[in-house]
Amino acid sequence: MTGHTYGYVRVSTHEQNEARQLAAMRSFGVAEENIVVEKQSGKDFQRPLYRRLIKYLRPGDVLVVTSIDRLGRNYTEILEQWGFITKRREAAIVVLDMPLLDTRRDRDLMGTLIADIVLQLLSYVAQTERENIRQRQAEGIAAALERGVHFGRPRIDLPEEFEALAQLWREGGIASRKAAAQLGISHHTFIRRARESRPLFQP
Repeated sequence: MTGHTYGYVRVSTHEQNEARQLAAMRSFGVAEENIVVEKQSGKDFQRPLYRRLIKYLRPGDVLVVTSIDRLGRNYTEILEQWGFITKRREAAIVVLDMPLLDTRRDRDLMGTLIADIVLQLLSYVAQTERENIRQRQAEGIAAALERGVHFGRPRIDLPEEFEALAQLWREGGIASRKAAAQLGISHHTFIRRARESRPLFQP
């Protein structure tokens, strides 16, 4: 069964130009009225027009995108969308900048198999790269800590009378907010540092 061919164009901000993607759609042969253009920030990624389009797809239809990242923010989402479109909607996907990713029905079984293998391979590579990045970050942080580098906000120097007021507070002789005000520091800082500096054997 031959269906309709639709093109989905997405740019992440209203400043980006969608002309290149539109030209690619027209060159492929997607009818102007079947091209959906969505300008959506990468932060939100709600894509209401995309969601409406894939719900509208029928068996035998073809969805054309210029690149695979038009389908999702990451490869987990891309794989989910790929499965939904090809299996649940029984539509085909054509990725213009990667000819191997083409699941149209007029391709043989080998072509469809290759498309699935390529997609899984891309997913594996992307996941491996993410894990490598996290590993490098962890190693970098550990090395920095060994060199004495401290992360987060620098600890403020406390006034000389801090410990006396902290001890007075522990004994119930002064309210924590009053002590913090006298020291010129925040209430939160006073409580935290007073608890950190509590004598070792004091309950």
